[in-house]
Amino acid sequence: MCFITVSLEKSVVSRLTISGQKFEVLVDPYKALEIRKGSNVNMEDVLAYPAIYRDVRQSQIASQQDLQKIFGTTDVNKIAARIIKEGELQLTTEQRREMIEQKKNQIANIISKRGINPQNNMPHPPQRILNAMEMAGVKVDPFEDAELQVDKVLKAIKTILPIKFQKVLLEIKLPPQYAAKSYNLIKSLGNIQQENWLNDGSLKLNIEILAGIQEEFYQKISSLTHGNYESKILKKEDI
Repeated sequence: MCFITVSLEKSVVSRLTISGQKFEVLVDPYKALEIRKGSNVNMEDVLAYPAIYRDVRQSQIASQQDLQKIFGTTDVNKIAARIIKEGELQLTTEQRREMIEQKKNQIANIISKRGINPQNNMPHPPQRILNAMEMAGVKVDPFEDAELQVDKVLKAIKTILPIKFQKVLLEIKLPPQYAAKSYNLIKSLGNIQQENWLNDGSLKLNIEILAGIQEEFYQKISSLTHGNYESKILKKEDI
C-alpha cells in the first residue's frame, strides 16, 4: 500500500518535454527543489501521487510503453526524479513569493556574517541588509543557490549600504579547565591556522573567522569560559 504524504492542494506540476513529448508529475515544491539541488530525498515525500502523467490537469497517465520507450524504464520513482531534475517546476504565486522570501533571508544572513560596516567595523544586521535589498530593487532567483547570488546582491546594495567583506585572524588562549570543551566550538566557527597545547593543559591557537561573526564568536567563548580567556587580533584582511 502506498501512503501519500504530500498534500494535493499544495502540490505543483513538474514537467519535462523530450522529443516533443510532455511528461508531468505532481510534487511537493520544496522537496522537489531539494532534489534539484542534489539532496537524497525519499520520493514518497516528494510525489503527491505515484504516477507519470501526459497531462496532470486532464488526469491523463502516460502508458507503460511510452515510458519504456522514452525513459528506458517504467519505474515511477526513477522517471519522476529525472523529470524533477531536468524539467520545469511550476510554482503558484504564493509558493514563489514564499521561496523568494526564504532565499532573500538566506542571502542577507550570509552577507551579515561576512560583511562589516567600514564606518564602525560592526556587522550589519540581516534586517538592515534586507531593507537595502528592497531599496535597491534586488531580484533573487528562488531556485539558484544563495551563495551564487551573494556577489550580485552585494554589488546592488553597496550604493545604499557601506559594506565590505573581511576576515580576521585571532589569537586565543584558553585555560586548562576550559580548553578541551571549548575546542570543538571554536573549530566550528572558523578555520584554525595554528594550535599549541601547552604543558599546563592550556590551549593557544590562531583562528581565522569572518569579521561579521566576531562579536558572536566572543560571546560564545565567553559563555563557555565565563570570560576566562585571552584574545587579540593578529590581522584583518579584506576579501
